[in-house]
Amino acid sequence: MKKSVIILNFIYNFLKYFELLKQLVVRDLKVKYRHSILGILWSILNPLLSMVVISIVFSNLFRFDIDNFAVYFMSGSLMFSFFSEATSVAMTSVIGGASLISKVYIPKYLFPLSKCLSSFVHFVLSFVALFIIMLITGININYTIFAIPLVFTLILVFSIGISLILSSVAVFFRDMTHLYSVLTMMMMYMTPIFYPASIVPEKFKFIHDYNPLYYYVLSFREIVLEQRLPSLDLIMICSAMSVTALLIGLFIFYKRQDKFILHL
Repeated sequence: MKKSVIILNFIYNFLKYFELLKQLVVRDLKVKYRHSILGILWSILNPLLSMVVISIVFSNLFRFDIDNFAVYFMSGSLMFSFFSEATSVAMTSVIGGASLISKVYIPKYLFPLSKCLSSFVHFVLSFVALFIIMLITGININYTIFAIPLVFTLILVFSIGISLILSSVAVFFRDMTHLYSVLTMMMMYMTPIFYPASIVPEKFKFIHDYNPLYYYVLSFREIVLEQRLPSLDLIMICSAMSVTALLIGLFIFYKRQDKFILHL
């Protein structure tokens, strides 16, 4: 199937099954906060509590020379946490939807897509916590904040592309779920979330150069910390990675999806 046909088919099914997709996202959110007293408020409280703990440990004990460490940490942590959560839950989404897939026809990509979108809702709500910290720490809010939706959209598209790849691989290779947990832990340390990128020795700079998440985190931090718009080169890099990941994800998923039923 040609890539252009795959993309058109994806758009057509997205519009046709939009209501079903919305119901899947709502279901995921309800399951996530079921039996929770504070419910959706945990989307705000969790990053705030994490920030307090990490700030105490790293800004006092390790004393990294980072201005406004709380915002620095939270901006990186939120971006990484979204990507990690979205791709991890999406990876097993096709396997989890086996009972539904075997009974009725439904575009199978809706399962990883719904997981990414429900994680994205949680991510956007978590941004409220960062916004509160920005106000408390005296960071001025200017026009650059309107560029945040662009960065959020780019990392969402990137996460969807990676999720399509992972979910299609996991159907045939179940051990992928275990391997990916190790990979995400490695990526966490490769991404300057709680340490400054400047401390990385020159010979290890490739760790950041070939880490896609570094560019999304850097774009976000330029907006919230530096209060300037990300450079055009940085936006182009992020856009290229997002589009490439989505196209590859769609291609792999569509090539493999007809064989899913034999392995579910």
